[in-house]
Amino acid sequence: MAGSQERPVIEVRPLSDVGEFREVVRLQREIWGFSEVDALPVRLFVVCRKIGGQVFGAFDGGRMIGFCVSLPALHHGASGGIYLHSNMLGVTDGYRNAGVGRILKLAQRDDALGRGIPEIEWTFDPLEIKNAYFNMERLGAVVRRYVLNFYGVTSSALHGGLPTDRCICEWHLDSPRVRAILEGQPAPRPAVLARVEVPEGIDALRKEDPRAAREIQARVSAQFQEHLRNGLAVTGVERTGSAGVYLFTQWES
Repeated sequence: MAGSQERPVIEVRPLSDVGEFREVVRLQREIWGFSEVDALPVRLFVVCRKIGGQVFGAFDGGRMIGFCVSLPALHHGASGGIYLHSNMLGVTDGYRNAGVGRILKLAQRDDALGRGIPEIEWTFDPLEIKNAYFNMERLGAVVRRYVLNFYGVTSSALHGGLPTDRCICEWHLDSPRVRAILEGQPAPRPAVLARVEVPEGIDALRKEDPRAAREIQARVSAQFQEHLRNGLAVTGVERTGSAGVYLFTQWES
């Protein structure tokens, strides 16, 4: 079509070279504005690759435009069980909303399943509705845990000086729910028993009115903790244009 612009062909592959790891450190500073103390260092990526973790890079031609890193982990308690903790995923400006994040997550899933690892977990900011929608509705993850100020207050301007309250995302890689969603099929969802609404545009509010942003965060935090204590889980997210709504249901693995 005249005037149309084709999307670039993105290649995703494992990273192993120290030079590539240095580029990942640079991307962290570019994407999040991290200071040196908050950026994951090269040596962590070296160790990650050697102990069974994942470090993937996304490339447009020879240029790295995104990455993700996961560490091997062990569930606490008698049940135990190995999983991967996806510590960080970032995509540089100009390539967001182009499906790069999903490509990286699918590479993580394929690698994990190929090694017999059934689950990947990661954290996300519940105020970031777009990210939440991606996690729940595009990947099929669920949330059953919520942690206050998980990383402490960081140097990133994107965090706006707020506590880093985080949802713990569980991605059960070969569950019927995940398979259905990744295949584009509707996934069955139990009756919605509670809802938590978060306004869109929280990034601007963090900059323009940090106190109001903190009030919203405190409300959302209290509501999440109450519903999760009552045994519910987040299994979906609706977007209305002005807000996002978390859907809490019963959930069994």
